[in-house]
Amino acid sequence: MPNNAYDLTRQTDDVVIVGGGLAGLFCALKLAPRPITVISAAPLGEGASTAWAQGGIAAAIGDEDSPESHAADTVAAGAGLVEEKIALDLAREAAARIEDLLRYGVPFDRDLEGRLALGREAAHSARRIVHVRGDMAGKAIIAALTEAVRRTPSIRIIEGLVAEALLTDDRGVTGLQLRSAADPAARPVIIASRAVVLATGGIGHLYAVTTNPTQANGLGLAIAARAGAAIADPEFVQFHPTAIMVGRDPAPLATEALRGEGATLINGKGERFMLGHHKLAELAPRDIVARGVFAEVQAGRGAFLDARDALGARFAERFPTVHASCMAAGIDAAAQPIPVAPAAHYHMGGIAVDERGRSSLEGLWAGGEVSSTGAHGANRLASNSLLEAVVYAARIAEDIAGSAIAAPAAPPPMLVVPRNGAMPALATKNLRTMMTSHVGVLRDGERLAEAVRSFAALERDTGNIALRNMATTALLVAASALTRRESRGAHCRIDHPLESPRARRTLTTLAAAREIAGHLSDQAHEEIAAPITA
Repeated sequence: MPNNAYDLTRQTDDVVIVGGGLAGLFCALKLAPRPITVISAAPLGEGASTAWAQGGIAAAIGDEDSPESHAADTVAAGAGLVEEKIALDLAREAAARIEDLLRYGVPFDRDLEGRLALGREAAHSARRIVHVRGDMAGKAIIAALTEAVRRTPSIRIIEGLVAEALLTDDRGVTGLQLRSAADPAARPVIIASRAVVLATGGIGHLYAVTTNPTQANGLGLAIAARAGAAIADPEFVQFHPTAIMVGRDPAPLATEALRGEGATLINGKGERFMLGHHKLAELAPRDIVARGVFAEVQAGRGAFLDARDALGARFAERFPTVHASCMAAGIDAAAQPIPVAPAAHYHMGGIAVDERGRSSLEGLWAGGEVSSTGAHGANRLASNSLLEAVVYAARIAEDIAGSAIAAPAAPPPMLVVPRNGAMPALATKNLRTMMTSHVGVLRDGERLAEAVRSFAALERDTGNIALRNMATTALLVAASALTRRESRGAHCRIDHPLESPRARRTLTTLAAAREIAGHLSDQAHEEIAAPITA
């Protein structure tokens, strides 16, 4: 059971995992019976993007499929930046991780013969997605793992605390500075550990239109970057093409599996517009579909997901989560098209990690969406995210299990940090709005430069540590997007529409992003001063 009353200031923990989603819980279970502390801002299993995942897990377990084919699809979707060995190893480990999840009680769908039922999603060359009741995989996986974690005596759960800073010395990580999620004005507390696993999720809630929960605001990436960790590919943000536009924040998601089952995308005139964008039409890679949907919305024609012919009366049974979201908004998806638009959904970038999940900081591992492994390149293949989370969670557990980790002699000192309190509503809204308008589906140098200057100033000047961490991650994304002068995968520059033949993955730091912002500020000052001194 949760032990929130434990005196953290006197505890030195062997391994601390931050995050109650798939990567964090799976890693904790794999480390048992080693003593573990799991820290979750929300009640365990809530506030994690995993629980919202309507797709499934990609695994080449069909008779006519292979890990090599799965890896080839992953490489193709990643627009030239996928690490091919990483993709192949990921695909080869998929079957074993599915077996793990089955042992933990995940009720994956089965066919009439009792075999795992396999669905197909965009850019996959075969049916290889395992689901739960069509669109409930994430919820079912989190429920099963949460129950397993609560039954494991070696795992201590601390709920309601937010990690606001990573503490280090010249040897590496020494612990975390935490604060109450319910009372952000409360005094921070310290937990000491020389083995920290960040599994804090993605950055979707930095955007005004997103499918992600509130907790997915780039916190883990920010605290790692502020401690000096290397960050990889932060400019690559995947926008899901079919968020349901009914005025909710976050926006409900219309899973890609709907299009896999034959649902089509139409505009307000009833035209199937994706036929003119890609030979795979609705099943094209997500970045292409997102831009197609965005173009229709921007042109004022609107975009709609039409499942009437493909599913009709079977919609509610096959996709209960989407059906419920639509009905709550007064939309009967069996009889009418669903209004959709692109929304920030998944971050291909994150804390740079190696094949064991190790970051550039000694004692810091990262798994799940907060990390960047090289498996996704510039555009994640559908349903590879949950697979990557479990594969790397298992690898991290194996790496830590084989490591000799010395406990800190005493809790590390608290950082001198800005005061904290309730998140400034207007500043937060402005940041999210600028991310959507300036660092969104379509980008250009002028707007990106404006965003970099704005986020750098906010990161430097704000007196709220939570807002500062949001600005830190926003700055990293915007600065790297400005630096990448090409269009590739999910990163689309209208002023640089072609791919560069010399492109490679981004590896950067917060110091480098600040330097870019400094150069922009110097240029702005020179432009202002020039007419006066001429």
